[in-house]
Amino acid sequence: MVMDRRTALGLGGAAIVGAAATLTFGRQSHAAPGKFEVSYTDAEWRKRLNPRVYAVLRKENTEPAGSSPLNKEKRRGTYHCAGCDLPVYSSAQKFESGTGWPSFWKPLPNAIGTREDNQLFISRTEVHCRRCGGHLGHVFDDGPKPTGLRYCMNGLALKFRPA
Repeated sequence: MVMDRRTALGLGGAAIVGAAATLTFGRQSHAAPGKFEVSYTDAEWRKRLNPRVYAVLRKENTEPAGSSPLNKEKRRGTYHCAGCDLPVYSSAQKFESGTGWPSFWKPLPNAIGTREDNQLFISRTEVHCRRCGGHLGHVFDDGPKPTGLRYCMNGLALKFRPA
């Protein structure tokens, strides 16, 4: 198929608008599908969580880069899911990725689940809490040793508990 400049620009513009709408308004579906130990109706989640946390955990929104106070958190402790309080990351695995989001090179054992995410026209791996299914962020293969992974998390999805 031959595509003229106007068609190519139109398709590119539509892709940008779609990506911006996803980032601004989030997905229409709840976080990770399936049965979880901690499960509430959508109305119950809305009641339990403040609107910004709800948007990230339950609608898979992404907070603005650099907006989380957890980026500057340097104390020893544990990061818990903001939805169900499950410990998901240790401060010992946190590192400065320069991305603007709290990043870890390894989760705690039996803390997370993952699934393929093709929402923004690229394939990524979404990370969710294994106990409540809440959206935490994404994992990428550009992290430090020993895993080479970067678990790029939304600070709104986490609560820090100092040791």
